[in-house]
Parts: sequence; C-alpha cells; structure tokens
Amino acid sequence: MNNYLEIIVFIAGFLIVATAANRISKYFPKVKLPVITGLLIIGILSGPFVLNLIPKPAIPKLYFFNEISLSFIAFAAGAELYLKELKGRMKSIKWMTFGQLFFTFVLSGIAVILLSDSISFLSGASFNMKLAVALLIGTIFVARSPVSAIAVINEMRAKGPFTQTAIGVTVVKDVLVIILFTICFALADALLSDIHFDIWLLIILIGELCLSLLLGFLLGALMNFILSLRSSTWIKSFLLLLSGYSVYLLADFVHKKSQMYFGFDLYIEPLLVCIIGSFVVVNFGNFRREFVKIIELVVPFIYVIFFTLTGASISIDILKDTWEIALLFFTIRLVSMAIGAFVGGTLGGDPLHFNRISWMPYVTQAGVAIGLVAVVSAKYPEWGSEFSTILISVIVLNQIFGPPLFKWSILLVGESHKKKGLLHENKIQKAIIFGLEGQSLALARQLMEHGWLVKLVTRNEERAKLEYHGVDVTHVKELNLVELKKLEADKADAIVLLNKDEENLKFCELAYEHFGTRDVVVRVNERSYVSKFHELGALIVEPSTVMVSLMDHLVRSPVATSLLLGMEKDQDTVDIEMQNQELHGITLRDIQLPTDVIILATKRNNNTLISTGYTRLRLGDVLTVVGSVESLEKVRLKMENTDIPNYNKTRFMGKSIPYKKNL
Repeated sequence: MNNYLEIIVFIAGFLIVATAANRISKYFPKVKLPVITGLLIIGILSGPFVLNLIPKPAIPKLYFFNEISLSFIAFAAGAELYLKELKGRMKSIKWMTFGQLFFTFVLSGIAVILLSDSISFLSGASFNMKLAVALLIGTIFVARSPVSAIAVINEMRAKGPFTQTAIGVTVVKDVLVIILFTICFALADALLSDIHFDIWLLIILIGELCLSLLLGFLLGALMNFILSLRSSTWIKSFLLLLSGYSVYLLADFVHKKSQMYFGFDLYIEPLLVCIIGSFVVVNFGNFRREFVKIIELVVPFIYVIFFTLTGASISIDILKDTWEIALLFFTIRLVSMAIGAFVGGTLGGDPLHFNRISWMPYVTQAGVAIGLVAVVSAKYPEWGSEFSTILISVIVLNQIFGPPLFKWSILLVGESHKKKGLLHENKIQKAIIFGLEGQSLALARQLMEHGWLVKLVTRNEERAKLEYHGVDVTHVKELNLVELKKLEADKADAIVLLNKDEENLKFCELAYEHFGTRDVVVRVNERSYVSKFHELGALIVEPSTVMVSLMDHLVRSPVATSLLLGMEKDQDTVDIEMQNQELHGITLRDIQLPTDVIILATKRNNNTLISTGYTRLRLGDVLTVVGSVESLEKVRLKMENTDIPNYNKTRFMGKSIPYKKNL
C-alpha cells in the first residue's frame, strides 16, 4: 500500500514539474534554442543532481511514462511515413538513407573496435565481445529522433526539398534502424554467448522480425477499430495510448515466457510494432485524418513528459566522468554522418550546397536511441551500466547540439518560414487602396493584421501628410501610368478602388492593359458603371445592395456566412495558390492537411470547381480554404513554393499565365 502511495506522490510531483517545464521552455526560442532543448535542460535542472525536484528513486517508478511516450513517438513517426507525399523526394530519401545507414554504422563500428582498449569495460576483452559492442554502438549511432525533427520543423515552419528529405530520411531510417538493431542484438547475443552461427539462429532472427511485423499489422487493425468507434476524440486518444503501452507489456511477457518454455530469448521490438501500426493506419486505413488530428492533439503533451523525464534521468556525474570518450564518440559519429550524408546526397542528385550541410538534420538523438541503450543495459548488467554511461553521455551531447544544428541548416538553405520577414519576396502579398476615408483606413488595418503589405493612395496632399497609426499613405498628383508604376501598382496582388466611378474606371482600364493584377476590387456608386467594370474583370461591391445581401445570407446561412467573413474567433477564409510542383496531380484526399480546414472551391483557368476528395491539384490552382488561422498557415506553407524549376507564373485578372524564365 505504501509503495502505491509513493508512486502516486512521484507522479503528482513529476506532473507539476512537467507543467512548469512546458511554460518555461516556451522562452527558449527567444535565445535561439528549440523548445525541446529547453525541456531537456529543465529536466536536468529538476533532476536528482541539481534541484532534486524529481528524486532519483522516482525515475525508475516513472519509467512507464517513457514507454507510453515512446509508443506514441513511434505513432507520430509512422504517421509521417505517408508514401503518397514522400514519392516526390523518394530518390533523395533512398540514397540519403543508404548513406547514413551504411557509413555511420560501418565507420562507427570500426572506430569502436580500434578504440576498444581505451574503453575500460572493453580493455582486454575478447574480439567477439569487442565486435558485439561495436555492432550495438554502430546501430545506436544510426538512430535519429523523429520527435525532435518534427518539433524543430514545426517551430521553424520549415518547408522545401531539404526539409522534406530530412523528415523522410529520419522516419524511414528509424524504421530500418530498429530492424537493424533487432538483427545486431541477436548477433551480439550469439557472439557474447559463444553460440555458433547456424540455421537455427537465422530462423529465430527471421522469426522475431516476422513476429514484430505481424504484430505491427495487427496493431494497425486494432487502431483502425478504435478510430472507427463512435466516441469522443479524447477517449480515442486514451485508447490509442493504452494500445501503444500494451505493446511494451506484451513484449516483456513474451520475453519472459520464451525463456521459460523455449529456453531462448524471443525479442519483440515495441518501437517497430508501433511504427508499423501507425504506417498501416495512414496508408491503408480510412481514418487517416482523424488519426493525424489525434497525433497533433496528444504529441505536444508527450514532448513535455518525455523530454522532461529524459533530462531528469541524465546523470551529471556520468557526463563528468566519461566526457572525454563521449566527446570522441560524438565527433566520430558526426564525421561518419557527414561522409554518409555527402555520399548519399551526391548519389541522390541533390545540389552541392545541400550535400555540404546535409548531415546537420540527423545529429539529434533521444527516445529511440535511449530506448535501445536501455535494452542493451538491461540485457548485460555486468557491463551494461558503463555502456549506458558512455552512450547516454553521447546522446546528451547530440540532444544539446542537434536541434540548433538542424535549425541552422534550415536557415542556411532558406526553408524557414517562421516570420514573414523570412518569406520570399513574392510570398508577401501586397495591396494598394485608392481613396482615403474611414472605410479605406479600416480595410488597410485589417489587411495588415493578416500579414499584407498595404499602401493607401490619395490625391489630397494635405491629408497625406497626416499620421494614420501605421498605415502608409502616399500622395499622387495624377492617376496615370507613370505615377502608378512609381507606386509599384504593377506588382500588387490586389488593388482596391474607392474613388469616383470615372477615376476608378480609368485606373481599371490601365490595370487591364498593363498590369495583370490578380484582383481589382471596385466600389461602384452608380449602377450604370457595373457592366463596364464587369467587362474588365473587376470584383464589384455595390453599397446599395451589399448590406441587404449580407443580412440575407446571415439569416439563411449564419454559420457559413460567419466562417466566410471571418466572424468566428480564430477562423478565417483565404485563397491559396498551389505552387508546389511535388503536389501536382495528387488528389486532395491524398494530401496530409490539418483536420480543421475545409477546401470550399478550386479556381482553375478562371473556372470555379466544387472541390471533392478526388479533385486533382494542378499548378496554378487557387484554393478557397476555411479554417483556423494556424492551420491556414500550414496549408499555405504546404501549397506554396517559389522553387519551381521550369517556369514562373503571373496572374492576369484571375488567370494563370505560365511563361518561360528567359522570355
């Protein structure tokens, strides 16, 4: 009874620390460090070697949190392995994965054997033991952290071929490294036990892999069943967490019973089972979007729990005693990864400026690597503690330096979209409003809140000199072609005309003939001008009828009208142009989109299509999307892409006009 009370106290204390860590870690990006690094540092400070907020006896009692977290980390990694979106970069992913696996594994293993006499528990050991440890360390060095990769990508709002290859390699490599570990673990056990390599060893090894894969597919079927239940999202999330944790319980049960009944260890890798289960759900199930929604909902809490507990588990005295060999291993791993990444990127046909820094995204290690170290340490207690000491020290260094390096590489290749200032020039939408009045000022401020660059133009020189609280007001004498080009009206994405009808018509004709502006919005005062503006492709607002039409729609369809007008809190409606060449030809149902967005319509060649899941995207399509502001930014990030190699595009009165670069 006292034991259960102690566990409850430990859990309560840890959750309080984790809650505080969640709040404090959000300040780390202000000093150019990722949130996950902040969680790790806070965990170290809260651990038994600094503040002792999480005492040493509590850590083994809380280890079930690690297993629950690792299972959901595997779910998140498997969810990223969505084949239809990765196929565009599959060549680069394939060769980069090969380079990382082969060179990191082989070079690290050779280095361990050569340096074995400098490692106390390997000094004087037999060659079989040195080879076994080299196989295990080489495998662990290959492991990467999908959690930290996804966290850094989300934090930097990174998008582009470099980022897509990085996340693809990270996920694929983690699946392969778990398979590689299963093989090497069995080989190491045979070497250390002096078991001869025969057909039975091979059969057992293949049997373990097949059993893990089979359980993975069965877990995928179970997860699909859970997702099909008519229950709330939180209940389904809890059941998915429970199913992931049950894999660890099952693996432990099989391990113990196999020793009892068969006389040999039968090892099931829970991480491999969970990744395969998630892979089945997103690629072969009918509930992919709901599953991704649950991942997005739960993973932030998992990050906090996992990294805080990982930090608390790190022994400062261990790092102090083994820092020399840990630093040497850390350097060896970086060198082998750099060689493997350069060779893999070259074979994959990636640009040279990518290949020079292509090792940076793969430095970080965390959950998977720590899990593999724990397996080895538990299997071989006689030397496992020292093995764990050195490897965890290396993992700590990788965790500290990895996220900043990945962040730096994203900035170097220009794929960070964290702030508007980092966006490509063409990605910043520009609007010019002609006419200075209360409505134009209100419109300018509202557009600026949505990230637009707005210039307000007036012919009244005296009024232009006044201050308008951040709105850029420019004076022009005449609305002629020369003056309009000085205003860069030819580069505007949208132009709003609020002057007299005669002036508006004159400008609209100039825009039609010379500018090819995407959208021209005109406020019409006299109905006789409506047909003239229609002929020029302008969007018309009639003050005499717009209020009645708006109220009519609010009465007949209040929810839809509120969404479209952005009247709902944190909701908005935007038009997004599809510029990502790698999504060309893919159906909407096959794209990973946030679950709270709806694509209302697709405009193609000035024709509006009612969007369905089977609508295939084409370059130049303009999608009308409604959803939360945060999710709309994710959709924009996915769809937009300025790196289209064969052509650029301009828009002329709503029509996409491709033209070759050198024309």
